[in-house]
Amino acid sequence: MDTKISGLILIILGLIVIAFPLLGRIPFSLLLGFSVLFLGIGLLVAGLIGMRASAAMGIVELILGIIAIIIGIGIIINPAIFSFLVALLIYIAGIFLIIVGIMALFAKAGGSRWTGFVPIIIGLIYIIVGSIVANPFYLGALIGLWLLITGIFMLLQK
Repeated sequence: MDTKISGLILIILGLIVIAFPLLGRIPFSLLLGFSVLFLGIGLLVAGLIGMRASAAMGIVELILGIIAIIIGIGIIINPAIFSFLVALLIYIAGIFLIIVGIMALFAKAGGSRWTGFVPIIIGLIYIIVGSIVANPFYLGALIGLWLLITGIFMLLQK
């Protein structure tokens, strides 16, 4: 498909998702839910097959498979869990960035002090964004904005 047509489709989808943000996050949560569900089924099968080679590894895979199936079904049934998981991952990334920034500030390595302040600032921005996307409405709007910007960039490509 031509990039111009793909760009137009993404712009239209982005505008629709921005107009109806809660509707826009449902496909992403369903994709994640089914992916985790299939991962869990794969782990169950691998655990059953792997029991012959290593009982301990087989049991670990079975337990992880059961957990993944439960989480996958939970995400499929309740798409708000998707917003929670996205916010949680953004919080974790923000905390890691803040820790790296603090470590860079206290490191005696040669370089600018900005090498420590920039990760701290970006980490704080991540935490703020994480608290915003915890609300499913804003997460849907952010997904729509991402589709719109991606579509515009695809139209501008040569």
